[in-house]
Amino acid sequence: MSALFISDLHLTAERPATTRALRRFLRLVPDTGDSLYVLGDLFEYWVGDDDLDAHRDVIDALAACTTRGIALYWIPGNRDFLTGAGFTGATRMTALPEPCAFDLHGERTVLLHGDTLCTDDRTYQAFRGEVRSERWQSEFLARPLAARRAAIEALRARSEDEKSVKPATIMDVNADAVTRLFTDSGATRMIHGHTHRPARHDYLVRGRQVCRWVLPAWDDRPGYLRIDADGAEHLDFD
Repeated sequence: MSALFISDLHLTAERPATTRALRRFLRLVPDTGDSLYVLGDLFEYWVGDDDLDAHRDVIDALAACTTRGIALYWIPGNRDFLTGAGFTGATRMTALPEPCAFDLHGERTVLLHGDTLCTDDRTYQAFRGEVRSERWQSEFLARPLAARRAAIEALRARSEDEKSVKPATIMDVNADAVTRLFTDSGATRMIHGHTHRPARHDYLVRGRQVCRWVLPAWDDRPGYLRIDADGAEHLDFD
């Protein structure tokens, strides 16, 4: 019995190869694991659950996993935080709180997308607070679908412009934020995506040995993390 973890696929019609890779991966999941955790940014953007048909192939492929006995879990990312009950119902995924801490194969594990750890990027954190508010989301989702798509495209373009001039260091996790989450959650293992810097980081936090796994982004090289009774390992998927 093993758990698989993926994030940051950034699925979009502009990159059909990534969608094809995901569908191949999902067909193989029953051979490698019994649960799949998707930790955000599955899509390049999500404008609302009334746009499900735009992603029907992915939604149906995810739902098909559950008919084969795979448990699916979901934490949204900074690109697809507008997913709601319509999305999780259609995919048959279980939405998890963020962060989510639980015991996995005998080790306290905390899951999150990862953007909340990047506290040095104050401009982004302020923006995140605004768009995650109930008021902003209610007003945004009340707009026509076409208007929402145009607004998201504009935000994407602005984000890319801002990233091109930001120091790389502020877009990575903050060490104090990582320590704080390990301490608050009581976890000894952390798993997240967002930074597109796949690695395993080992630390001592208040005398405890802990590790932080960063998931890969699929626009570089598709991969996943597998955890079972023997431990954890990063694996490529080609």
